[in-house]
Amino acid sequence: MNTIAIVAALPGELKPLVRGWQQRGKNLWAGWIGDHEAIAIAGGIGAAAAQCAVERAFAEGTPSVLVSYGWAGALTCAVKPPDACVISEIVDAATGKRFTTASTDGFHLITLDRVARYEEKRALATKHQAVLVDMEAAAVARMAASRGIPFYCFKGISDGYLDRLPDFGRFISGSGELRMPAFLAYVAVRPQYWASLRRLGANSSAAANATASLMREHLTQSLSGIAVD
Repeated sequence: MNTIAIVAALPGELKPLVRGWQQRGKNLWAGWIGDHEAIAIAGGIGAAAAQCAVERAFAEGTPSVLVSYGWAGALTCAVKPPDACVISEIVDAATGKRFTTASTDGFHLITLDRVARYEEKRALATKHQAVLVDMEAAAVARMAASRGIPFYCFKGISDGYLDRLPDFGRFISGSGELRMPAFLAYVAVRPQYWASLRRLGANSSAAANATASLMREHLTQSLSGIAVD
């Protein structure tokens, strides 16, 4: 039987997945994916927070499968919110390194250290042959590769390629949490972001539900009959 560690950034990404699971600590839940034990951690936004979440997962036990999970943005019209996607390859924009997942069929994703700007999305998609962007997946992939365990990635699309979002980076704390009061004060006087943020809010819940269903189905099939000593 495998033990699956699922790493997300925010509790809202995990909410549909962990409904009915046991909460073991702040932003950590334990439950089952099919016949496999699983833990899910909302570790915060960004690569450093994702790395800490993986380390926390291994402090809780010995995961044999690692998953990057949560919301992502669309870089092209090939994917649209609130769809959920299996990711087959991730590129780290900071280093250019590519990581393949255990899913042979799927989309390509790029990990940035910030929110992708509207005017750079097409160039990012063309340069890296990716249709999705996030801020954590490459860090989780790197940790899985260093430990030599299977890695999967599932992303729900929260914002479309035409959406213009503010730079969340300036409002992320050292622990990867969004400083919501400061963020809300910033966007309150910048109406150019309001429509995209409304769509983001509407799409996020549906994308989280779709991603939970997709991951359960995909992992149940992929891990069927595969046991770890």
